[in-house]
Amino acid sequence: MASTRTLAAGMALAAAAAGLAWWLGLREPAGAGAGSLPAGASSAMSGAAGDNAAPRRPMEDSFFAARRGASPGQATDPLLVHGLRHTLEALLMEAQAGDVTDPATLKARLAALAGKHFPADLVPRALALAGRYVDYRVALGQLRAPKDATTDPGALREALEARHKVRQQFFDGDEYDALFAREADLDRYTLARLEIARNTALTPEQRAKALRDAEAELPADRRAERSAATAHLDAAAQTAAFNAQNTDDPTRHATRAAQYGETAAQAMAQLDREERHWQQRLDQYSQARAAQGEGAALEQLRHQLFSSEEQQRVDAALALRRTQAGS
Repeated sequence: MASTRTLAAGMALAAAAAGLAWWLGLREPAGAGAGSLPAGASSAMSGAAGDNAAPRRPMEDSFFAARRGASPGQATDPLLVHGLRHTLEALLMEAQAGDVTDPATLKARLAALAGKHFPADLVPRALALAGRYVDYRVALGQLRAPKDATTDPGALREALEARHKVRQQFFDGDEYDALFAREADLDRYTLARLEIARNTALTPEQRAKALRDAEAELPADRRAERSAATAHLDAAAQTAAFNAQNTDDPTRHATRAAQYGETAAQAMAQLDREERHWQQRLDQYSQARAAQGEGAALEQLRHQLFSSEEQQRVDAALALRRTQAGS
């Protein structure tokens, strides 16, 4: 079972990645000059229609407009499914091997690789969509990333709308739903939370109600995803509070079992034991180094106390201790 150290590191990396991925995605292909759009952007919708003979609905004019219903047959379209964006990103990642970023070269490579990621009967449509996705990434890279989007609701609103306008140039409504709709639901929710937090006219009761209302507007499956994504953060915060208050094990277990269930409470108790053992070994190693300094004996103790994987984290853990002690 992963230790709390591994979980904490994973959460930090996930938060950092999410803060960048919503705007830029992965690496943008180079090759478009500032102020210009990639070739083919103006005919994106005609290209989209060519991918599939069925009539397609356009994207909404605004990121904040009410969404129209899906086109007839979208639910059974084998290409426009959940996970399509991840498949396209995997295809692009493979095509970018060797740090190739030129759009024309990427598109040439896509033709040879698409069959590894899509069924043969979907390859022609998938290639057309992937080509426009490359152009979209180029155009997105030309937008100026917002500086204050994490603190200024107005800046975030403008950034989301600008990104929507770029997507509108390359995708129809059904493609947008498959590629971006799940992310867009959470982006609108994030903006709503930021606007509520910055609204100084609200009383605490009004703010709490507004937050509940904002979450209620999420589709049911988005609410479930959000709950799953934040549950471990809540549990980590609870554990930190327990540690700060020196809460005993029976109290921890009773509280966790009531909130998360017996199985989860037992798993978190095991994490507590692993963390305490880790801290005890760090104490022993730190005291030995302070007493005898570096040398063969300390190196031998390091190997005795820590696994090869743990040894890679010892110095960072001790540095973090010193930082926390000095704060």
